[in-house]
Amino acid sequence: MKKIRLEIVGMSYSQSQSGAYALILGVSGEKKRLPIIIGGFEAQAIAIELEKMKPTRPLTHDLFRNFAGHFDIRIKEVVINKFEEGIFFSKLVCEHQGEVSEIDSRTSDAVALAIRFNCPIFAYQEIIDEAGIVMDDETEIESEGEEELVKTEGSSTQFEDYLLEELEDMLKKAINAENYEEASRLRDEIDKRNSKTKD
Repeated sequence: MKKIRLEIVGMSYSQSQSGAYALILGVSGEKKRLPIIIGGFEAQAIAIELEKMKPTRPLTHDLFRNFAGHFDIRIKEVVINKFEEGIFFSKLVCEHQGEVSEIDSRTSDAVALAIRFNCPIFAYQEIIDEAGIVMDDETEIESEGEEELVKTEGSSTQFEDYLLEELEDMLKKAINAENYEEASRLRDEIDKRNSKTKD
């Protein structure tokens, strides 16, 4: 079966499921998108790595990367290989001392690991044909260059009364307290203000 390479376009709060997020994967150069509903913890794990945050202690996916690296195990690629009853299934294609193995994985975990191992994400063409949607310019979550956009609800007004220095201090405290969802919102606000300053 033909494999199509995907890229992370962004994340947003799920409109259909409370407390869940929509991870949007896209076909490079096309408007075809694969929306995947994931949990808050998995969304947090993806957002932290995309935004280059440094937790005070390794999270589960970081621990997996460190463990694999210690034993010279490499994830070569992630493949979304099945779509049944609205659920995506994935596999990790791993290599150890020249031997290749495949390990079943939840898609959210697979994507979180793909970012950490800097490996490509693929899906079979038939899955994209069945579950993919075409998003127009108004509904598309766009990314700027290599920096992926992680949208968070209410970030534009929640911190408007704070100075930039206060936001940066709050960000450090949120990371130290391992409150990464709050840290993600703070990082978005800081980045937004810095981009306005550059303009």
